[in-house]
Amino acid sequence: IMEKQTNFFQSNTAKIIMVGLLTFILLIPLQFVKNLITERADRQKEVVAETSEKWGEQIYFYGPMLKIPYKTHVETKLYDPKTKEHVSSVTTELHTAYFFPEELKNTTKVTMVKPLQRSLYKSNVFTAEMAFTGNYITPNFKINNIPNEDILWNEATVVIRTTNLKSIKSQVNLKLGDSMYRFEPTQHIQNDTMSTLETGLVDLRSLQQDASMDFKFSINYNGSKLIRLAPIGKTTTAHMTSNWHSPSFMGNFLPNDKHKKISAAGFEADWEVLHLNRPFAQQSFDVLPNVKDYAFGVDFITTVDEYQQNERASKYGFLVIGLTFLIFFLIQSISKISIHIFQYSMIGLALLMFYTLLISITEHSSFTLAYIIAGLSVIVLISVYSLSILKDRKFPVFIGVSLSGLYAFIFVIIQMEDYALLVGSVGLFLILAAVMYFSRRIDWGN
Repeated sequence: IMEKQTNFFQSNTAKIIMVGLLTFILLIPLQFVKNLITERADRQKEVVAETSEKWGEQIYFYGPMLKIPYKTHVETKLYDPKTKEHVSSVTTELHTAYFFPEELKNTTKVTMVKPLQRSLYKSNVFTAEMAFTGNYITPNFKINNIPNEDILWNEATVVIRTTNLKSIKSQVNLKLGDSMYRFEPTQHIQNDTMSTLETGLVDLRSLQQDASMDFKFSINYNGSKLIRLAPIGKTTTAHMTSNWHSPSFMGNFLPNDKHKKISAAGFEADWEVLHLNRPFAQQSFDVLPNVKDYAFGVDFITTVDEYQQNERASKYGFLVIGLTFLIFFLIQSISKISIHIFQYSMIGLALLMFYTLLISITEHSSFTLAYIIAGLSVIVLISVYSLSILKDRKFPVFIGVSLSGLYAFIFVIIQMEDYALLVGSVGLFLILAAVMYFSRRIDWGN
């Protein structure tokens, strides 16, 4: 019985079981490495949020709207117990109507500036020069049966709503018809993420004689992350250019594919939205509609940042450890060279060091350079160590070439977006085929 146990523990089956258990044990420190990467990534997000807040946050623009007050008259009848008659009383209430432009055109130029840096962390920020033109037609109050004499035409204003108010970099002046008006901030509504800018009083009595009234104004921001525009014109058109090379077009409307251009030098995009494309009217009484869900624009994102790349690399840690151990096991089985479980442990720890080297070097350089340095360091270390274990130079060379190919394969997958799953699946299939080929003659009973 003792002889059978000894033979079993010396068999290939027992050895591969022990190597497999060691592989799973090494998942524990690998998880600590993943937590370290997550912690550093969260710290970067905190710093980016802090620096972006000081420079300028995301931009959402909603406007301009004509704001016209009007009166309604409510008649109530009260019973007078002394006279035993009903007495009529008329109360006048003040309301507000909002009217959107007939045509709204926007031209936006976004320039990505040098990233703000604090300690090891950087945040992408930009300046945005936004120009608006368009026109209004005579507001139609008949839809609510409001007589002309109850409309306060001479107390109208023009309103825009926007985020990132503190990072507007110039005065915002509106040319409406032949007159100039300056936007001023109004009292901020509590728990509202948007702020309101409003002009002084605009006398619209002349608008009743004119078919339309043209307007134009510009507004310049410091911003970060994204720009969104609300399509409140009966016809809304927008043209945006930027030196950012990887835009993400988001929102309820995408740009026209025929005019969209994206290159390493930047992008150019055009939108056209009709009032038929969104579920709100050209006028609103008392309350502005919530059109945020129907806004369109661009997210200025980093498609795969350095911490995301580190996180992706760490997800392949189990694959790297398992395949490396498998290579050593196949060499051990074919060459009849004995490799102690302690030596497997040292090789596994060397493989884990790759990820700590990768994250630490990445924070002081680029991910690509860090990947090359960390990869070469680990490959050389394991190859030299395997030379003392395997005694024959051809095996360490084979191990070095195999690890180089494995790390190169993972690097390619990390850099890809659309074809990562396809390339990864094909690569793993080929690796499996190679393992099946080299292990076909192993005697698992010995």
